[in-house]
Amino acid sequence: MEQLPGSPGERPPAPHELTYVATATAAISEQGIVTGWSEDAARLLGYGAAEVVGRSAAGLLAEDAGDAAGRIPPGEGRWSGTVALRHRDGRRLEVGLLAHRGTADGTTGWFVVSAVAGEPRAPRGEPLRDWAFTQSPCFLAVFDEGLRLVRANAGMERTLSLSEAEMRGLRLPEITPGAVSDATERRMRLAMETGETQYVEAFILPPGAAAEHGWATSLAPLRDADGRVRAVALAAHRAAGGEDERQQPTLPVDDAAALARIGTTVNIPRTAQELAEVAVSRLADFVAVDLLDPLPRGDEPPSDPVAGPVTVRRTAVRSVLREGAESRVVIGERTVYPPLSAPAECLATGRGAVYGTNDPAIVGWVAQDPGAAWIGESGTHSVMVVPLRARGVILGLAVFGRHQRQEPFQPKDLWLAEELTNKAAISIRNAPRHPRAHTSTMMLQRSMLPRSLPEHSALETASRYLPAGGEAGLGGDWFDVIPLSGARVALVVGDVVGHGIRASATMGRLRTAVRTLADVDLPPDELLTHLDDLVIHLSADEAGPDGGDTAGGIGTTCLYVVYDPITRHCTAARAGHPPPVVVSPEGSAFLLDVPAGPPLGLGGLPFETVEVELPEWSILALYTDGLLQARDHDVDEALDSMFTALVRPASTLEAVCDRVLTSLLTHPPEDDVALLIARTRALHADKVVVWDVPPDPSNVAQARRDATDQLTAWGLDEAAFVTELVVSELVTNAIRYGEPPIQLRLIHEDTSLICEVSDASGTAPHMRRARIFDEGGRGLLLVAQLAQRWGTRHTAVGKTIWAEQSLVGL
Repeated sequence: MEQLPGSPGERPPAPHELTYVATATAAISEQGIVTGWSEDAARLLGYGAAEVVGRSAAGLLAEDAGDAAGRIPPGEGRWSGTVALRHRDGRRLEVGLLAHRGTADGTTGWFVVSAVAGEPRAPRGEPLRDWAFTQSPCFLAVFDEGLRLVRANAGMERTLSLSEAEMRGLRLPEITPGAVSDATERRMRLAMETGETQYVEAFILPPGAAAEHGWATSLAPLRDADGRVRAVALAAHRAAGGEDERQQPTLPVDDAAALARIGTTVNIPRTAQELAEVAVSRLADFVAVDLLDPLPRGDEPPSDPVAGPVTVRRTAVRSVLREGAESRVVIGERTVYPPLSAPAECLATGRGAVYGTNDPAIVGWVAQDPGAAWIGESGTHSVMVVPLRARGVILGLAVFGRHQRQEPFQPKDLWLAEELTNKAAISIRNAPRHPRAHTSTMMLQRSMLPRSLPEHSALETASRYLPAGGEAGLGGDWFDVIPLSGARVALVVGDVVGHGIRASATMGRLRTAVRTLADVDLPPDELLTHLDDLVIHLSADEAGPDGGDTAGGIGTTCLYVVYDPITRHCTAARAGHPPPVVVSPEGSAFLLDVPAGPPLGLGGLPFETVEVELPEWSILALYTDGLLQARDHDVDEALDSMFTALVRPASTLEAVCDRVLTSLLTHPPEDDVALLIARTRALHADKVVVWDVPPDPSNVAQARRDATDQLTAWGLDEAAFVTELVVSELVTNAIRYGEPPIQLRLIHEDTSLICEVSDASGTAPHMRRARIFDEGGRGLLLVAQLAQRWGTRHTAVGKTIWAEQSLVGL
């Protein structure tokens, strides 16, 4: 390699102190003819491309260099060494060469590279070796600011079968060409630019080496005394031979984005859910992630194999089916894997495996564990079980199933699953573990939030929940979508003051209370009044006789919105919560002017409602204040950004949610963020029919005929029998016990038929069990048995009795 001498009287610079300014490259055919010549090669030897290309490479050798080609053993794919070359001006140059054999466009030849050194790059005695040892997690190689190798240790030399001298001054893709080296160098450049350590979930392979000889790498920036990034340390983690992050052949480089979606936070349940979501999108129809209970601490030494029976906690579920219907175990619940079952075998051996459903480990598992019934019920034909293991510690396992994809799991699928679980396990292992309570809190909170939003004819909905990224811990933000009577739907978002398990428990109580109050069809202002009373009672209970902690939910904020698709009216009330954003179909955005009631728990203050008519296809955005409290902008700027994100056209509401979060959250949120977005729909006149019923028993028969005729017009003749019975009972009760005016209303939704009878009396009927000789009293019991659900809704001028029957399967 050509080196520039130092000044007279000075020691020559050490190789690692030189700046490697260029790489001379040449292409030589199998017949020894030069077919390619770079500008740096021309600068190295003085020959232009026109003088060299098409001629024998032997003409570049010094007279006494001998036959360089004869040094290459037959069949070798790579050669390195020092060769004496003749410069165009006659000078003899000892040049270090690295040559790779390859095929391009059907022609086999050699790609030859040589690093060209310049002036010393660092002050004499600069402790580059010390930087690598002290700042890199595994000192193996150091690359300078030009991403050229300046130091390599014995491990790097053994792995790539090259000496440090042969690699010095070359870039990684020149040392071991390939897509993985290209990707690693891109990450190296990112480490240099950002000053942050980068991780590459891929292998650096020597040419011709099997996958188990590869290395997964981390890339750490090295700083001088002034804090300037001067180099990058490449740290290699052995991926074979049972080491900590043991891996099989890795994902293609193009799939690195999938791994990047796992471990985006230090939140353990979130990481588990990310694993499940990525796995379902790429290789499985059903995934369940179970962590050992208790979860090993971060400082525990490597564990022995886990023998069955094994207690685990279901941490994440994902499926191609709605709501992960296969899972018999709810997120946050414990389950026990019996001995000799496939999961117990996986934890005992510490290795993943693929099973057919007739395998004894699967048959025995299904026979002993009710939680495994999903295998038979869903028609699963192939199962894969993979441990979550990091740094020698088994943390849990992931179960993968296929029932929609026809092909069974293959060995390549097992390799992919191990890649994904390894990434998740490392993130889980590195998560702060003082939050053993943090983990429990997150599981509690996730179990209380909706696993998925219900489908409804009135609204299309999408949501996002992001836990706080700081050290405050999880908060008590929540959201819900609640179907109501009359095809209406309620949207609710709330925020409990404080963080930790108490805030999550309070959130669970309040969410349950909102659902209970919504079931009795209270108007928004009355619902918040009852919720306010509940918070006051919770605070008093927690305070106890000695005063104690009076938190108990005082200061909780809540927004409650009811949308009616028949009238297109939206009714809302809020308790100290930010108002919702409305986006019209034309693209204008504004805050809905909802009177600002006090936060919950203060007592004695009223709540007010506002009612507006929304055009069909309007968008409603409900959110918690954590979305607006980003560190790099104020609330007004955040609202402007939200409006901009909401008004831009998008194919789905999921895309709208992602756009809003991307626009507003440039850093991990310091408070929990809940976002609920809904697009309104309308039930038009052809789906709703209303009749006035005179208060005479003789009109019951006419009401039945009107209802059955309408069902015929809707093509719902199969629902006529049940509808006749419901109409007959409800109309008879209204005539006999109610007050006029009386109305009968039928509502045809996509999957249900709703029958409503309204009258002016405020007295609600009660279902009772009739005695043997009673002539009446069985009507409501019959309605309750035939309808999917039924109830009473009080109005300003009376009440409405309603019954809903499912049309699925008719």
